[in-house]
Amino acid sequence: MTNAFSRTQLVLGPRAMQALAGSRVAVFGIGGVGGYVVEALARSGIGALDLVDNDTVSLTNLNRQIIALHSTIGQYKVDVAKARVLDIHPACRVTVSRTFYMPESADQFDFTQYDYVVDCVDTVTAKIHLIMTAKEACVPVISSMGAGNKVDPSAFRVADIYDTQVCPLARVMRHEMRKRHVDHLKVVYSTEPALAPMYTPEDAEETAARRALPGSTAFVPSAAGLLLASEVVKDLTHFDPACRA
Repeated sequence: MTNAFSRTQLVLGPRAMQALAGSRVAVFGIGGVGGYVVEALARSGIGALDLVDNDTVSLTNLNRQIIALHSTIGQYKVDVAKARVLDIHPACRVTVSRTFYMPESADQFDFTQYDYVVDCVDTVTAKIHLIMTAKEACVPVISSMGAGNKVDPSAFRVADIYDTQVCPLARVMRHEMRKRHVDHLKVVYSTEPALAPMYTPEDAEETAARRALPGSTAFVPSAAGLLLASEVVKDLTHFDPACRA
């Protein structure tokens, strides 16, 4: 029977589609990278999504975030993403949390309910706690490394954290995971060295008042997000091109 996911089934097969329909994935951080993770998972027929982020859409999100439109500025990202998911895949069960994931907010989430966790948060403290909590619950987790100040979407790789190079965030995470005796962590990272942001004099006051914001483009965060989503789909379905059925 023809349905919204018929073309995907032609590639992955019916058993894979059943696995996706029965899976619940939590995406932490619904920004430039996480928004594309959510988009791709919704379009792949995932059965349930938990969206976690406390940010709202801003004018400066328009250059790279799939949920950012002039009509959505000021709205919570999780609310915009939920509406988009349901417009794509009405049967998807979407749960939203207007929360920045941090150690102090972790008790709001029951990780045993998830089949997969996608880490797209920005802060190292949140990343570490999120990854460790997922691992303690024996839930597969994939983590996004740095995507800012880069221009080459083809430079992204899927790797174990201990096999990464170049990326400064990955270097920090290697150290932190080793300290915590984590044997393996799947990540998406870029082998491209980050560029120095080209601040204008008008930017000086704003950047002096808070940490320097990274530059970004329309095509780099999206590439990272789509790669993350593809790994989630492959892992949930145990996809093997040689054994499709």
